[in-house]
This record gives sequence, structure tokens and C-alpha cells, in this order.
Amino acid sequence: MTDNNKIAAQFMGAIPHAKAMGMQITHVGDGVAEMKMEYAEHLVGDPETGVIHGGAVSALMDTCCGAAVMSHPESPGATATIDLRIDYMRPAKPGQAIRARAECYHITRSVAFVRAQTLDDDADRPVAQATGTFTVADKT
Repeated sequence: MTDNNKIAAQFMGAIPHAKAMGMQITHVGDGVAEMKMEYAEHLVGDPETGVIHGGAVSALMDTCCGAAVMSHPESPGATATIDLRIDYMRPAKPGQAIRARAECYHITRSVAFVRAQTLDDDADRPVAQATGTFTVADKT
């Protein structure tokens, strides 16, 4: 595991809400991160339908994007969200885990650019897609 990958894993351990929500890193490296969040009653936004709250989906995507930035070979380490646009395409199916995959596809001296997708068991129909920008320390 590279230093940036270790940093990304430590990052996850240091975020209390990630642990409380049951987020798990399933892959991290070279600017790509994949995470999973099991279905849980405390994440439900609508008790009548059992659908996971959009805030839980956005938290998973934001955290996954941050891990992708931190694991990028050109990333100096720490990051913070500048902007994250999320398009919610459909509700996640109740009872199913959701998975996020984020790719940091470009880094400048101070900004990282990321895209992400969240899926449940229906891999052909995304739950949500996101694009975002994240801070990185000035590399000069």
C-alpha cells in the first residue's frame, strides 16, 4: 500500500460519521476509490418506503471522492470538498447495499477534479452520479 493509500485509509478511520454510517473502503489506489455502505434502518429517509436518505448517499459519495483524491499519485495528502454536484437518478432499492466509485481524473496545483457514481445491485441503473472539486495543498 502506497503512502497516499495509507493516508486515505487513515482518513476513513478519522471520520466519525463514516464509521457511524458503516462506510467501508473496498478499493483505493492511483486516484480511484471504491466504497460500500450496507443498508441499515438508521440510514432510511422514508420509513414508509424504506429508501435510504439522500444525505446518506451524498455523504458516501463525498467521502469516496475525498479518498480518491488522497490516493492520487500527485496528491500531497489532505483534501477538503470545494464543490460537489450530485444528480440523484433514482432511489436505492430498500434492503440493498450501495456502492460508490470515484475517480480523481485531474489535479492542478491547488484543485482536484473528481467524478463518481453510486449503484445498488442494479449495476445498469445508477442511483446517483457526481462531479466535484476538492482542495489539495499547493505542490510548489
